[in-house]
Formats: sequence, C-alpha cells, structure tokens
Amino acid sequence: MRSIFRFLERFSKGVDVIAGICLGVVTLLVFISAVGRYLFTFPIPDSFDISRLLLGVAVMWGLASIGFRGGHIAVDIVAQVVPQRVGRWMEAFGWLVLLGFTIVFAYKLLGRVESAQGSHESTFDLRLPVWPWLAFAWLGVAVSVITIAARLLYLLTGAERQTPAPDDHTPAETGYE
Repeated sequence: MRSIFRFLERFSKGVDVIAGICLGVVTLLVFISAVGRYLFTFPIPDSFDISRLLLGVAVMWGLASIGFRGGHIAVDIVAQVVPQRVGRWMEAFGWLVLLGFTIVFAYKLLGRVESAQGSHESTFDLRLPVWPWLAFAWLGVAVSVITIAARLLYLLTGAERQTPAPDDHTPAETGYE
C-alpha cells in the first residue's frame, strides 16, 4: 500500500507541473498579447481563446492534485467537537460526495468534448479546433476521479494515519487517530 502511496505522490507532483506550466503559459500569453496590443497595435491572434482554454486545463489538472493531497479549504468546526470516529466518517462522506460530483463532471465534460469535435468548433482567429483543449481538460478531471478515489480509500483504510519516514512526502494528516 505504501508503494502505491509513493507512486501517487510522485504522480501528483507531475500533475502539479502540468498545471503550473499551463498557468505560466497563460500568464506569458496574456502579458505578451497586452504589450503587443498597446505598444504595437498587434495582439497575438487567438490569445484570448487559447488563454481561457489553457486556464481551464490548469484548473482541471489542479483539481487532480488537490484530490489526492486533500489540500483544499476545509471547515472542520463540527468535526472538532464530535468524537474522532464520527469526524472521520464525516470526512469520508465529504470525500464521497466530491467523488460523485467529479464523476458526473467528467461524464458531462466528455459530452462537451464530443460535441465540440462533432461540430468542428474552433477558435475565432486561427480556426484552431477547440476539442483537443477540452479533451486535455477532461483528462485532468478523469485523473481527479482516480486521485479522489485513492484519497477516499486511504481515508477509509486509515493509511494516511501511518507515520511516514522523514524523507517520505505524503499528504497532510487529517488529525484523526
């Protein structure tokens, strides 16, 4: 089980890199296009479309990373006043709801990818097809389903309660024992 945990942690780091590269490209694209528009009256063609599509990709891949690490914002006021076992089940229920939402989201986004491909939807200036961008975003959501399911499995089996080695990079502890 520990080797799977380490693999998922390395995988999450790779997911972080993908999301980070997408955000960096969006930032660079918007900056260069704005400079081109205001200084040379020549913006980068399709910079708006490409940046919004890449931003969607970055967010969907970021969801996959958060799904495994559990690094989202959590309000645990109630969980702190109930017994630990009840708090653990509350957290598991929350992760189960998130997993259900993510599965439905992946299904609906796949429909959007198929729709964009079937209608030959493209960007405004360069007429680039939109479906590959949407497919890459869908892949991030599909990976999120896997990472959220893994996080839920670790939560239910108590694997995240095991004390990691000092050099082991594992997701944050939930605090339940």
